[in-house]
Amino acid sequence: MTSNRINMQNPESCDTFVVLPPLTQHGVVFGKNSDRPQGEVQEVVFVPATQSSEPVKCTYIEVESAGFTKAVILSKPGWMWGAEMGANECGVVIGNEAVWTNDNEGDHDPSVKRLLGMDLVRLGLERGATATEALDVITQLLQKYGQGGPCSHTDEGFTYHNSFLIADPTVAWVLETSGKHWAAVEVTSGYRNISNVLTITTKIDKKSEGLEEYAKSKGLWDGE
Repeated sequence: MTSNRINMQNPESCDTFVVLPPLTQHGVVFGKNSDRPQGEVQEVVFVPATQSSEPVKCTYIEVESAGFTKAVILSKPGWMWGAEMGANECGVVIGNEAVWTNDNEGDHDPSVKRLLGMDLVRLGLERGATATEALDVITQLLQKYGQGGPCSHTDEGFTYHNSFLIADPTVAWVLETSGKHWAAVEVTSGYRNISNVLTITTKIDKKSEGLEEYAKSKGLWDGE
């Protein structure tokens, strides 16, 4: 009884979901809730479309300009450049989740300041006209720059890898990552949700090059 009361008073849940036809009558339903640190300021902001050749300063590092960016509305922690979720003018929506893996050395060390998962959410929205384009934007930048850095303004040790749910009016993608490696599954009907664990198993529609060989070399998969 005591444990139940404590859980009710201090709920912790971070989930993202999408529902597509035939389970919806009109379009796609997408939502996310987040268990960010208490007291952190959350902003809902509109960022208009832009044109610039200047590098983009994300939370910790810079990336090259895309030239043009799309107008976006973002739900974001006030201190960071990136966002927990958002939508763009083309009808693309993205949310991310923290995931923890057993691959945390070298390029995959999440404590090193690189791109945050939240930065990748915003970059995907600003540069992708469809869910598939946004997936490609995120994975290309992930493989080039990697991911990592403190995900809290007050706790340097709060670090993680990321999963993403990316959707547009016709299709959704589940993208799960560990360091620079990733796997993605396409969802064209029904529903899908993600939380703070990896969920993709043997059905993989897109993946980083050499994923299987890398997993075997690290002793994370037996090849079966």
